[in-house]
Amino acid sequence: MANGQIANVGRIESLILTIRGQRIMLDSDLAKIYGVTTKQVNQQFRRNRERFPRDFAFELTNQELIQMRSQIVTASKRNIRYVPVAFTEHGALMLASVLNSPVAIEASVRVVRAFVLMREQLAAHKELAGKLAGLEQRVGGHDAAIQDLFEAIRQLVEPPLPENRREIGFHVRVTAPPYRIKTRQRM
Repeated sequence: MANGQIANVGRIESLILTIRGQRIMLDSDLAKIYGVTTKQVNQQFRRNRERFPRDFAFELTNQELIQMRSQIVTASKRNIRYVPVAFTEHGALMLASVLNSPVAIEASVRVVRAFVLMREQLAAHKELAGKLAGLEQRVGGHDAAIQDLFEAIRQLVEPPLPENRREIGFHVRVTAPPYRIKTRQRM
């Protein structure tokens, strides 16, 4: 890919949102990418409803619209009169085929690349997380073994003192006289 295409894919990637556990793009964003109006996108969506099952495209609920506006600054600045339509990766491709313009076909390739790039990044993160968990399990079991190893090395470095060794120094062995304690009688 050329640098311009990478920039386009990166820009498109920033427009991909996650709603209902799916990565989606809004109708207004796809309209800009495909070089048409949002009205045309929604018109084609409604005319070709059989091409867009619920896993390809769906209308946002009011709750999702409010949540989206609170999370995305640009969404709160938009004047949204109608409830937006969310298109998944497959829905965005189907929309490009329905619009059937040269700009839409070229843009659909960029949209697919953006979704694929996101999928690859997500897979790389999952793979890295799996490797990290495996390493953590292996190292976690080695803590006790490493502790035992250090203890064995300490014992080798500091040999134990012989049990029957002769004491060094001057020793006086005196028995102390027993002490008497005087007690007073109380009256």
